[in-house]
Amino acid sequence: MRIQRLLSSICLWLGMSFLPLLIAQSVQAQVKENDQAAITRIPRLSEVKLPATNVNGLLSQSPTPQATPASGIVPITSVKANPTDKGVEIILETTQGTPLQVTNRSTGNSFITDVSGGQLRLPDGNAFTFRSEKPIEGITEISVTNINANTVQVTVVGEKALPTVELYDDDGGLIFAVASQATATQPQAPQAQEKPALPPQEEPSAQQDEPIELVVTGEQDSYRLPDATTATKTDTPLRDIPQSIQVIPRQIIQDQNITRVGEAIRNVSGVQRSSASAGSFDIFVIRGFSSGREGILRNGLRDRSNTGTPSETANFERIEVLKGPSAALYGQGGLGGTINYVTKKPLRDPFYAVEGMIGNFDFYRGAIDLSGPLNGDNTLSYRLNVAAETSGSFIDLLETQRYFVAPVLTWQIGKNTTLTFEAEYLNSQESGGNLGLPAEGTVRSNPNGKIPLNRSTVEPYSKNNRYTYRVGYNFEHRFSDNWQVRNAFRATWVDVFSTFVLPIALSPDQRRVERILSNYPDSLPERYYALDTYVVGKFNTGSVQHQLLTGVDLFRSFQPSYEGFDREVPDLDLFNPVYSRSPGAVLSSFRSSDTTRDALGIYIQDQITLADNLKVLLGGRFDILSEKQEPSNAETTFQQNEGFSPRVGIVYQPVPAISLYANYSRAITQVVGTTFDRRLFEPERGTQYEVGVKADLSSRLSAILAFYEITKSNVRTNDPSNPLFSIQTGEQRSRGIEFDITGEILPGWNLIAAAAYTDARITADNTFAVGNRINNVAEFTASLWTTYELQEGPAKGLGVGVGLYYVGDRQGDLANSFTLPSYFRTDAAIFYKRGQFRAGINFKNLFDINYFESADGDVYVYPGAPFTVQGTISWQF
Repeated sequence: MRIQRLLSSICLWLGMSFLPLLIAQSVQAQVKENDQAAITRIPRLSEVKLPATNVNGLLSQSPTPQATPASGIVPITSVKANPTDKGVEIILETTQGTPLQVTNRSTGNSFITDVSGGQLRLPDGNAFTFRSEKPIEGITEISVTNINANTVQVTVVGEKALPTVELYDDDGGLIFAVASQATATQPQAPQAQEKPALPPQEEPSAQQDEPIELVVTGEQDSYRLPDATTATKTDTPLRDIPQSIQVIPRQIIQDQNITRVGEAIRNVSGVQRSSASAGSFDIFVIRGFSSGREGILRNGLRDRSNTGTPSETANFERIEVLKGPSAALYGQGGLGGTINYVTKKPLRDPFYAVEGMIGNFDFYRGAIDLSGPLNGDNTLSYRLNVAAETSGSFIDLLETQRYFVAPVLTWQIGKNTTLTFEAEYLNSQESGGNLGLPAEGTVRSNPNGKIPLNRSTVEPYSKNNRYTYRVGYNFEHRFSDNWQVRNAFRATWVDVFSTFVLPIALSPDQRRVERILSNYPDSLPERYYALDTYVVGKFNTGSVQHQLLTGVDLFRSFQPSYEGFDREVPDLDLFNPVYSRSPGAVLSSFRSSDTTRDALGIYIQDQITLADNLKVLLGGRFDILSEKQEPSNAETTFQQNEGFSPRVGIVYQPVPAISLYANYSRAITQVVGTTFDRRLFEPERGTQYEVGVKADLSSRLSAILAFYEITKSNVRTNDPSNPLFSIQTGEQRSRGIEFDITGEILPGWNLIAAAAYTDARITADNTFAVGNRINNVAEFTASLWTTYELQEGPAKGLGVGVGLYYVGDRQGDLANSFTLPSYFRTDAAIFYKRGQFRAGINFKNLFDINYFESADGDVYVYPGAPFTVQGTISWQF
């Protein structure tokens, strides 16, 4: 039966995968006609005879935006401004000489051009922005910015009227000839007799015609990134997606000196640390629910290896946080949200960077980032990130050593085909450990006094050594401007060698903690395999535009059996500890089962543009989830569940800068086990309703306000008739409001700020009281990080940063038996940039407050780090 279902699912996927291609063939003629009608062909300078002399002529030539050229993204490596006898020419210089496609429009006194298929990129791969204020008479500002992953926007703002602009295409790039208002208002000759304003050819005068560069390329992109691939698996601008998404770019990671994901997510509304993340796990609470092991993606593929040691950030380009269920594209995962780690990719131009860090608690870290071409025609390029770190901790006995290597190789097989190979190796060795402290003596009173927050409850011989290996590839092929396919695979192997001393209870006198030793003589192996294939196509049905995505993914998790044993360990006096005493007798031994988990998903999504300001998203996914356990001394058990996860959303834009959106989505998570009468558990189900508004406050500053409600049903709770078993009558609900704002307020002044109200409670349960708050979820949280860098003068490049983080009180368990108090933490930074050199000092917990990050019951309360200072020096060359 399983084989039949699998074969039928694969056949269904094949049919769905090829359906877009069949549709493409049936509408091919219409698509070609539409494309030809929509593309604005920019004339070569040698061909210009009757150029458009005002913006209205240009607008009449460009009815609809265009897709990215088949040759891929064209890098615009520099923007220059050359004065002419009529005004100024803005030149978008490209390295490929590839014609760019443009769409023109006007708003008030602003002439706006969207350049499809281009990106502002320096030779080192960094993005930049061009801005010139009052370059000529009558022009308020000219700006050139990246607005998404494949579009550059050119904006010319007239002081009193719509400016006069002419467009030309030359071997050097795209030229915008902007006339000054004084020139534009003079009587003009008939259009048929007019000649284009050519660049000066002979003896340019020092006053007017000498080429000048108003803005030197190199201004970094602000904190705002206008697109993220997680939400739709397409390069759709965030403003067009009916869901709340936040992006933490590399610039924030650098400014805050982030080396752990847990430090980064505090910048996002509604995301908090779970009990596990305070230790050695990348697991977080998003909108009131744990992300679990299923809520982490790496380059869009599921990654369950997020436990045991924090992920390495040395090769992170950005971190994307998708709020709410993502099951319609990615299958079972975090109900409150999904986090996607996007890693660095090879650059076609040489890039070399080295970084060194030092801090208190014996913190030392070094990293290098190398990239560039491997052959003359730039069809082979590489990237190599290497990091090494050694550190102590404010927790007694805890020491860490980490070594990380991540090579990437990209092969441009042809102009439409790219193959990228990726690998990672992380060697993480931890001695001691952080398993928290009892609630009595930290957040509750203890007759013996306060427990020092640096106290360790483990032993010096406790160890957690993990070796993680990842290899994979990403294949992309573009059939045409409108159709492409992506196939990605990754294999992850984790080997763990550990000896854990685990606190299990506090003694009746509240002075000693009782413990056991769990020892695993051999490796605890984990194996993960992820495969994803999908097709994306763009086509029209009449006046309605579609971007259709359909695909299939497979995920396998395999954990071979392992052996271990538990031993007695002497109790630890929390107020007068004595370590390194010999373990006692063996209490028990155990052998795990071979455990295999499989997930097959078939999904489809259609992004529909009904009008320029009205967009609809429809999607759904069918999942087959199974788990098999093969113990060495018992019968094999097998469980399979199936489910459908829909997703519906709508975006309405009353004005270009405002997006009103709403969405509905559902998700499932497999629950393994049976009830008393041997019935298999049904999957847990989650349902979200969300509405919100997104606003582009400027080209570099955006904000989002979201309202949501998520209900989690089929939650296991105690069976009143059979106390040793569970039934699925429990329910939990989270509702809240979130606000995020990110970007650049003024040149050099960046910020990322967030605030959230989260009401997460138990709404049905046989064990805990209805109305209890879900543990580790603060009702109120807020954060602000802002930096300012001097833009001119002798101190140009000097900057400061300030971070403010508020977390309200949280419950330590579902019984709500104790509370973690609220806290307000302050961070600060000072840095200096000079060319390719950067130096900075970061101060974390500036006022050295005592606070608690999370709890996992009354034995595991995790304190936050005290005052920490870290210095960084880096060079790019």
